[in-house]
Parts: sequence; structure tokens; C-alpha cells
Amino acid sequence: MFELTPPDLGKWRAGNTGVEGVWHFDSSAPGRRVMLSALVHGNELCGAWVLKELLDAGVRPERGSLTLAFCNLDAFDRFDESDTDASRFVEEDLNRQWSPARMASASTRERQRAAELEPFVKRTDWLLDLHSMHEPGLPLSLAGTHPRNVALARQLRSPEHVVVDAGHQDGVRMRDYGPFGMPDHDQPDTRSLLIECGYHGDRASVGVARDQCIRFLTVAGTLAEASARRSLPGWKKPDAARQWALNVTDAVVAKSPNFTFTHPFQGLERIPQAGTVIGDNDGEPVRTPYDNCVLVMPSTRQARQGVTVVRLARCEALT
Repeated sequence: MFELTPPDLGKWRAGNTGVEGVWHFDSSAPGRRVMLSALVHGNELCGAWVLKELLDAGVRPERGSLTLAFCNLDAFDRFDESDTDASRFVEEDLNRQWSPARMASASTRERQRAAELEPFVKRTDWLLDLHSMHEPGLPLSLAGTHPRNVALARQLRSPEHVVVDAGHQDGVRMRDYGPFGMPDHDQPDTRSLLIECGYHGDRASVGVARDQCIRFLTVAGTLAEASARRSLPGWKKPDAARQWALNVTDAVVAKSPNFTFTHPFQGLERIPQAGTVIGDNDGEPVRTPYDNCVLVMPSTRQARQGVTVVRLARCEALT
């Protein structure tokens, strides 16, 4: 059930940078250049609500700078509560267009928009990209493969599950673009996390997005802990009792829209026995490659050739 309504961006639509939907604030003190992004997918509303609330509250960086970006506004404008998946993007997924060649081609609206946003992403030190999920499930922090980002997820102490993955076959995510995709020894000072805050239509996803933002802004040094709590009361929730790393070993990519699962998986299921059939990929059985295989974000809502429909992971305590 889709309970969350789209926010009225109103006066916040234009931005203050000359690029629609992008706001930038600079403090007078040295510090990290931080960016919070939302609406990379037009039907993922929780992040848009939280960026609007930050703007409504007049939050400004105490150190460094803060950029707030409402990303795919064209897709957001198409939002229809009777067909929420239709507003994920206009022509193609914005979160697969982060390569110089695709942005330079400007052949779709999403590639054009990525090119508009690219200067802000390129000069960011720490990026928090707010998303939500096709299916109901627990929040996930997608840290990529570099240890510096896994360490940041651990420092934030929430959510419970941290996905260590290399992205998608069909294109580069914003959180992996440029310096964010480079090894630790080349970019020791950059950080990027993508947070899946829960199901698209769940009001609770807004609470998760608030919690992640206040944690990120204080750990980055953008806001002091005390002033963040005063400005954003109730945003920070209790820490996760324990955190787990989900080390992705395989990504199952659909051969066509006909991909099906054997059960209505929702994510984080642990399949005890290697070789268990979990799906059918155009006549080819999909089997788990090892014992205690964890399913990460299984969904066929966007299934078509080249799209990841589930990731397979080993689970271990994050220390």
C-alpha cells in the first residue's frame, strides 16, 4: 500500500545555484563539502520530504559546505499514485548514467540531468544519496566496495545491514562516480553512501531518511551534535543493536521481463543450502552458489534485459 504522498516543493523548486532543484550553502569555516541527494528516482519520495524539511528548518552548515539536490524532477512531476512505478524515470534510470560518455551524449533527459548535476557531485567530498525500495523491507546502507565507506557506515551505527557491492551491469551509480569509485589510497578523504530507506510508499521511510541525514551531517562535521539536535528534534533514532555486512558475490541479471522467483521473496532471506533454485531466468534456473546465501533486494518490478533483479551475499558481523 502506497501511503506516502509527494511533497509540495513549492518555493524550494528553483534552487539557488542556477540549476533547478539544487541548493548550495557555504559556511565561513573550513570543513568538508557535503551533498545530500534525493529523487534520483521520481517515485522515491522519502528523501524529497527530508530535504524539504531541512530547507524549511533553515539548516545551514556550521563548517564546510552543504549541497541539497532534488535530482530527477521531470520524473517526479509524473508521479501518479495509481501507477507509482511509472515515475521512476522518464527515459532511463538516472542512477545508471554516471559515466563521462553517457553524460556527454545528452541523448536522454536523464543523461542531460546527470550532466547538469555532475559539477556538484564532482566537487563533493561526502555524499549521502537517499533512496527507497520496490518492495517492503528493512533499510539498507549501500557502501560500495571500498573500506572507507564501510567504515563510515559502521561509524554511523545504523542501519543494521550494510551492503558491500560493486553496483550494476547496466551503468554507474552516482555514489560510484569519479573520486567516489576510486580506491582508498587514491581518494582517502571522500565518502559516499546510498541509503535504501524502506519501501517507496511507507511513511516510516521518511523517519529512516531523517535519521541517516542527521547522523551523516554530524559525523561529517557539517553540524555540531548539539545544534543538530536542537534544529532537528526527534530525527535521530536509537543505534542498531548490531550491524551486519552483506558482501555481495553475485548479481542476477534478467535476460528479459519474464524473470520469475520461486517464492515472493522480500529481501534478507537466508537460503540454507547451496544449489537451491530461487528463480527462473528465461528457462535457466537460478541457484544459490553457497550455503546460507542472503538475498539482497529481490524484485521483478523493473525486470527487463540487463537489469539486476537480486544480489546474492555472504553475511558477517561488521566490526
